Amino acid sequence: MTDAAVSLSDVSLSFGDLTVLDSVSVDLTAGDVTAIVGPNGCGKTTLLELVAGLRPPDSGTTTRPTDAERSVAYLPQSPRFRPAFTARETVAFYGDLVAADVDPPALLEQVGLGDAADRRVDALSGGMTRLLGLAQALVGDPPVVVLDEPTSGLDPDIAERIFDVVVDLAAADRAVLVASHDLPNVEDHADRVLLLADGTFRLDGSPAAIRESTDAGSLRAAFSKRVRETAAARVEVGE
Repeated sequence: MTDAAVSLSDVSLSFGDLTVLDSVSVDLTAGDVTAIVGPNGCGKTTLLELVAGLRPPDSGTTTRPTDAERSVAYLPQSPRFRPAFTARETVAFYGDLVAADVDPPALLEQVGLGDAADRRVDALSGGMTRLLGLAQALVGDPPVVVLDEPTSGLDPDIAERIFDVVVDLAAADRAVLVASHDLPNVEDHADRVLLLADGTFRLDGSPAAIRESTDAGSLRAAFSKRVRETAAARVEVGE
């Protein structure tokens, strides 16, 4: 394995006649927030599941850390927890599943839920539930954290707060992979952005580098431009 925390090499996956990933390769580095963006249905969640080990590829290889009890933490778009548990009890429940000592109050404090430790899950707001999911993801101190649309449906303030926590996760020498349509926060917080479309990465770089390479004023404009170019190229070759 290279210095990357996770490596995908020539990974392909199809559902019947639909090719979702076509020989994609990527290295995810500890300390970086890498964002996956792209049109609805382009395969972002499938890619996250491959990285997390929840789905095998049809071909190619995925390499993950081997020196951690919990190598990858995966947080789905809509995490669900036992409604009668408190936030503290929820983290403690997941802590009992790993051999390492887990400090639920410390993990809740780390994601900004220290004052809500004794609040029941069914009394948490949507944003607080996502933050609880981040605390749960930290159980066992995994070196890789994978997040699927962590700010979907949330107001701008809590969405920015969640991305601030995501940056802190990476700053603690973790590789963080996040799929998101929240382009303003991606632009402000991600170290690297990958545009997934038609089964492959159409753009790859820092937000600033992507804007410069596409002569666009924003990530949204850059991605729209590249997706239109890709669609036009398909028409030209008769796909």
